[in-house]
Amino acid sequence: MAKAPQRQNGVPEPALPLSESRGIRILLIAVAVGFFILFLLLPLLVVFAEALRHGLLAYWTALVEPDALAAMRLTLLTALIVVPINTVFGVAAAWAITKFNFTGKDLLITLIDVPFSVSPVIGGMVFVLLFGLQGMFGAWLVAYDIKIIFAIPGVIIATLFVTLPFVARELIPLMQKQGSEQEEAALMLGANGLQTFLRVTLPNIKWGLLYGILLCNGRAIGEFGAVAVVSGHIMGLTNTMPLHVEALYNDFNFVASFAVASLLVMMAFATLILKTVLESRAA
Repeated sequence: MAKAPQRQNGVPEPALPLSESRGIRILLIAVAVGFFILFLLLPLLVVFAEALRHGLLAYWTALVEPDALAAMRLTLLTALIVVPINTVFGVAAAWAITKFNFTGKDLLITLIDVPFSVSPVIGGMVFVLLFGLQGMFGAWLVAYDIKIIFAIPGVIIATLFVTLPFVARELIPLMQKQGSEQEEAALMLGANGLQTFLRVTLPNIKWGLLYGILLCNGRAIGEFGAVAVVSGHIMGLTNTMPLHVEALYNDFNFVASFAVASLLVMMAFATLILKTVLESRAA
């Protein structure tokens, strides 16, 4: 075991490095590498192997099939709508929580965490009970011929719910740590609220903001549970990419299923690379 650091003249000395036996080190490394290979690397290799099992032509054909293209378009459309909305909400919520004291502040913080604590499937069911044909607002929506459940608006609303906390939860601790001294100084020097935000707050939180946007986008692209409940699994209309993968797999179209899944894997890899870059810049 490492010795406790000794103090000299009130300054703690750095602790000695832990010294474990060679066998323990080899065992720990083997367990970590084995876990990585078995649960992370091997499944990814299987995805690409199955996707390319019948060659590149079959792989490409599965990706350009009309229903697959429709799923890709809906996934990208959902992300393009959801991410900006959650970005605006996250910045506003983090600004209010960290810079002001107001009644209901603790409640707002709690509500932001609700999508983390509630199953996405339950979240989807809530929207069915609200906007479904037999839901609370169902009769009113039918009277005005507005379709939410089993339509694109339902997919967007469900995705919006599950991705709500990401930007806010990334910015709140960062802005709490930074404090409000710089903003107060800017206001004392004559800057208005918008100038203070654009010239003081935004530069200080830009890397954390981009990191939160990246996480929000990744979850929006890969969301399955809540969207599966409200979409109705309508091929070519309400199926996102994860739902399209499931539909193809259930139809025993394994090559096409894994081909679309491989595209999601590549999106995930791109997200991880950007995440690593943003983490290093933020640090």
